[in-house]
Amino acid sequence: MDARIVVAGASLGGLRAAEQLRAAGWTGGLTVIGDEPHMPYNRPPLSKEVLAGRAPLASLAFTPKASAADVEWRLGTRIVAARLAERTVELDDGSVMSYGGLVVATGTRPRRLRCPGPLAGRHTVRTLDDARALRDELTRPGVRVVVVGAGFIGCEVAATAVGLGAAEVTVVDPLPLPMVGPLGDLLALVLLKRHEERGVRFLLGGGVAAFAGDDRVTGVVLNDGTTLSADVVVESVGSLANTEWLEGNGLDLTDGVLTDEHLRVGGRPNVVAVGDVARFPNARYDGVPRRVEHWSIPTDSARHAAKVLVGADAGLAPFAPLPTFWSDQHDFRLQSFGAPALGLDDIRVLDGDPDAGDVLVGYHCHEQLVGVVALGGQAAARGAARYRADLLKQPALTA
Repeated sequence: MDARIVVAGASLGGLRAAEQLRAAGWTGGLTVIGDEPHMPYNRPPLSKEVLAGRAPLASLAFTPKASAADVEWRLGTRIVAARLAERTVELDDGSVMSYGGLVVATGTRPRRLRCPGPLAGRHTVRTLDDARALRDELTRPGVRVVVVGAGFIGCEVAATAVGLGAAEVTVVDPLPLPMVGPLGDLLALVLLKRHEERGVRFLLGGGVAAFAGDDRVTGVVLNDGTTLSADVVVESVGSLANTEWLEGNGLDLTDGVLTDEHLRVGGRPNVVAVGDVARFPNARYDGVPRRVEHWSIPTDSARHAAKVLVGADAGLAPFAPLPTFWSDQHDFRLQSFGAPALGLDDIRVLDGDPDAGDVLVGYHCHEQLVGVVALGGQAAARGAARYRADLLKQPALTA
């Protein structure tokens, strides 16, 4: 391999890739390129502790391991194109950088609503700058907040806004229940009830047609013609993988960048993908390539991909992570291990009572436990963690 590896993306996946490349024995040049001006930082607190004012922004920064102290960081720089056959990437200043190995770690960005109306007063939550701007808005007295999207970020922001004393917090989503995709009906119903008990209003089963206002949003117009008054709108309607810079190389970029079972991209031994942008087959489950936007995936995928890229993968089993996620909302936490979305047709209460207190739910596919989710306090989260070893020992799913 040539003397330099380029890591495209300077968030958690890029940081872990750099660290793991050194751990795997790579001693050559290593450059990490990212479009934000900040060193890698922890994103989950942005929609919770940072918005609530409980975590200073400076506390989010990761400290690179000593082994990666010599890594070159090119921040505030965007990669605009790649020529994989020539082993080069083009930067937004027009310069071209050659590489021997390439790590695709460009992550995702928030999807935006394409509705008529003003842009001012509409927010997403993905970056430090996003969190700063939204906190300034949420702390205004008497603020009325409309959150579009009842997924992870939408529910977290709604809970935070209520905690900050917002006058009104309304969540709009075309689906019938909050977080029903990853949780299924049983826990989604529990989640809805607990949010409503704490002051969040939900308008479900309909979408947004437009945004009212001239220079700044003053309301959200729903598909049925209803207008919700709003001083602040938070758009939480999913994500888009940052893969445009890879176009023209014959890759499958349908949803992220498709990899093989060892995170190699397009059959090239010198290009791997890690983190949210990677669409990989998980050998632990059914082998269907999927993107997994959970906090554990950048670290797990970087560890595997680094060994593959430097040729330290002799006898390495296919990539088979156990996905993990958590979400803090109000005074409770959702804690998950495994792949609950694969077991939505067979959901069973393992412990507790969905109608009161902590509850632990198991998700099954072909009678096999594939995921667990706890909702409640610390005891519930510990209960879910006790199933981690069982989930790791389960055989691979069969079609």
